[in-house]
Amino acid sequence: MDLVCSENCDTSNLLSKKCITIHDPVIHDDERVLQNLLLTQNRYVIKTSYFKCLQTDLDVYMRELVANWMLEVCEEERCEKDVFPLAMNIMDRFLSQVRIRKSQLQLLGAVSLFLSSKVKQIEPLRVNRLILYSDYSITRDQLSNWELLVLSHLKWDTSAVTPNDFLNLILRRLPTKGKDKLMTIKKHAQTFIALCATDFRFSMLPPSSVAASCIATAILGLTRNNSQSTKDLLATLCKLTNLESTDLLEIRRTIEEVLKAQ
Repeated sequence: MDLVCSENCDTSNLLSKKCITIHDPVIHDDERVLQNLLLTQNRYVIKTSYFKCLQTDLDVYMRELVANWMLEVCEEERCEKDVFPLAMNIMDRFLSQVRIRKSQLQLLGAVSLFLSSKVKQIEPLRVNRLILYSDYSITRDQLSNWELLVLSHLKWDTSAVTPNDFLNLILRRLPTKGKDKLMTIKKHAQTFIALCATDFRFSMLPPSSVAASCIATAILGLTRNNSQSTKDLLATLCKLTNLESTDLLEIRRTIEEVLKAQ
């Protein structure tokens, strides 16, 4: 029996260390996978704003500052697209349970990135690089101690459902022809998802709703028309994610606000 590896290991840039899998119909074309994600996602969505009831020393703008720093680290280290949204989810879930000081927020962000990279990448982020990016404001011992602290409060459940998990499942089911077009939509949607993760307003929304709205924003931005085919695509997005069309429109408007603020 022949053993075949179907992964595409990109050796053109050894620094990227990317290993891309091919389409797996057992996963992406199975309706049960999408339905299970829709059922599971609410476990990882924070229910209320922790700024109002728990984090008395923090403010929304502080989270945004640390989130932008985390995004810059991911870009500099050429992390996988899934790393940053998962890191923000880990950070938000921890902040919804444990009160911290504002001087500890960047440390939590670094730990969240470290944990997320362990889940989503072949090779996790290096501790010394995270310390460097923090301008040596955190130490190796702090990272190690806080890693255990975060894991214990999250009950070691770091494989949260994020908007990126829905992208392939949704795009495969859209009535859109052309692999290149789908890839372009996916790249735009991934960018929008990352920007949404920096804004606290999206933390309390189901990941499927964020994913569908980012895909819709990408489609409308690329087509720039309101044809019947575009309306059909938006209707399909709502049906796939159990999202009301009015909610899709409202989330899209919020995404556009975030884009204009960049």
